[in-house]
Amino acid sequence: MGNLQDMPKIPSAAVAASGLIGGYATARFTRRRELGGAVLAAAGAWCARDWARTAGPVPAAALTAIYLGGFGGSHPLAKRTGAWPAVLGVAAVSAASAYAVSDRRSE
Repeated sequence: MGNLQDMPKIPSAAVAASGLIGGYATARFTRRRELGGAVLAAAGAWCARDWARTAGPVPAAALTAIYLGGFGGSHPLAKRTGAWPAVLGVAAVSAASAYAVSDRRSE
């Protein structure tokens, strides 16, 4: 059994996208918005910690703003494109930002 440093790093881009998509899916299919919010918050907290460690506090704050802005922005966007396209779109932007600013540094 190896130690934690031997484990592959989970890309924050994947966690950010999963938090946005999973949060929406959880809220939609359980009809419990607070459960979706918990998924969104848990993934966001994990990402914020990872971004601060990998990229530093200022980039972490910017990425967190993109993540939360994506959540907020998906609501008005959904009125134009539909819910799933809006969520997938903001998840893609959040993931691409996380990769460019943080994940790429740890490759």
